[in-house]
Amino acid sequence: MPDSRSRLEGKVAIVTGAGATGSGDFVGIGQAISILFARQGAKVLLVDRDEKNAEITLANIKEEGGDASILVGDVTSASDCQEMAQAAVSRYGRLNVLVNNVGISGPGSVTDVDEAFWDTVIDVNLKSVMLTSKYAIPLMIEDGGGSIINLSSIVGLRAGSGRPSHAYAASKGGIIGLSNSMAVHYGRDNIRVNCIAPGHIRSPMVARHSTDEMLELRRRAGPLGTDGTPWDVAWAIAFLASEESRWISGVTLPVDAGLLAATPLAMFPLLKDPE
Repeated sequence: MPDSRSRLEGKVAIVTGAGATGSGDFVGIGQAISILFARQGAKVLLVDRDEKNAEITLANIKEEGGDASILVGDVTSASDCQEMAQAAVSRYGRLNVLVNNVGISGPGSVTDVDEAFWDTVIDVNLKSVMLTSKYAIPLMIEDGGGSIINLSSIVGLRAGSGRPSHAYAASKGGIIGLSNSMAVHYGRDNIRVNCIAPGHIRSPMVARHSTDEMLELRRRAGPLGTDGTPWDVAWAIAFLASEESRWISGVTLPVDAGLLAATPLAMFPLLKDPE
């Protein structure tokens, strides 16, 4: 185990969407967060609606000697969100960290999106943050405070690819606004709330739905010119969960190879010719 295991020692964390979405070393974001948290000493409640995928993540953690358990649940269900918060306390004695990682997307602009699909995306991506926080925050307050990290996206700050997904953009922008308000209104309870805005992460889910050409373009679009991985996101979240970030709240942190710092014209010379 890493020498930095004590970084999250004694903390109890809930990670939603913690199940495996990839295989082998090519893991998804929720799986990477969960494994890294356990490596850093946290006890982790793995929440996923797919028990089989959650069991893969659990096996990874157990193999390394970490401490975790599974709760099968739906983050759009108030009763399931209440159960996951209570399970963390009943199993581990406290709740210190909540990571809202669940998210879905799909095509559609405001002029052609299916209304039912719009509602589903908003429920899964945004309403879920409210529901998990609704039941986690009182338990965190009882224990003296905690850290909530919500997964937004650079699409919540800037328009994404040429293919519109307006429901996704609205939900991710909403997560940022909700997180800012929560950070202010629960600050005196010692609850810190921050967002991570991943950029063009090469995750199993992205790889399954992208051509090799698109994956290469995503890599080259960032000033660093390298692929982002779920581990890059997980390390940023581990920092925001730890006491190292004790004075940071209400922040949206891009993890994007510098993409948001650039204009299209600034990147044009690096995109127009083969590397």
